[in-house]
Amino acid sequence: MSNPVYLALDVPQIEPAKALLAKVKAHIGGVKLGLEFFCAHGGHGVHEIAHMGLPIFLDLKFHDIPNTVAAAMQAIHVYEPKIVTVHASGGRAMMEDAKAAAAEGCKVVGVTTLTSMDSNDLTATGIYGSAETQVMRLAELAHKAGLDGIVCSGKEVGKVHKEWKDGYFVVPGLRPHGVGTGDQKRVVTPRAARDAGASVLVIGRPISRAEDPQAAARSIEATL
Repeated sequence: MSNPVYLALDVPQIEPAKALLAKVKAHIGGVKLGLEFFCAHGGHGVHEIAHMGLPIFLDLKFHDIPNTVAAAMQAIHVYEPKIVTVHASGGRAMMEDAKAAAAEGCKVVGVTTLTSMDSNDLTATGIYGSAETQVMRLAELAHKAGLDGIVCSGKEVGKVHKEWKDGYFVVPGLRPHGVGTGDQKRVVTPRAARDAGASVLVIGRPISRAEDPQAAARSIEATL
């Protein structure tokens, strides 16, 4: 079984990003490039990282009218991503068009509720009920829209997995034992998320900001 850990490579300069990746490459299964990286380095940066030989997860969280999202999805074919995110709250038509426009072999997953949010945060945006309720609601919508899976916290992945047996589940906001949660609110350990059904484990700061990133990545890999 391939390594499910994707390093969130949100590093502002390209050379330090490549140096970090070189250190941990043997202990991860792929690289997640998010908004910070993409806005700083654009397509050139994506190609630079792709040349290092690991699968690329473009976490751009598309959320717009269906036609615009489909066009954006087609525009990123050139980067050959293995995973791309869209916001499930964009609705069924948007998700359907996103999946239809994705390159063959690219997993399209719907972001449900950000791991930095809890029920109080949802209420403030006009969404009532628990974070888990909202995740389950959007997971069902993403499934009906034909997406490959969703992004959710480790707190919900087990329940979603029971309802969507063949889904592809991306879990961010993970923290190994003894590591602070930072701005994340719904966190579990990488092993707990994997045991609950996670397909991909997105891990950033516990590796990238560790005193010894290689040792941190190796330690996480060992727990799996």
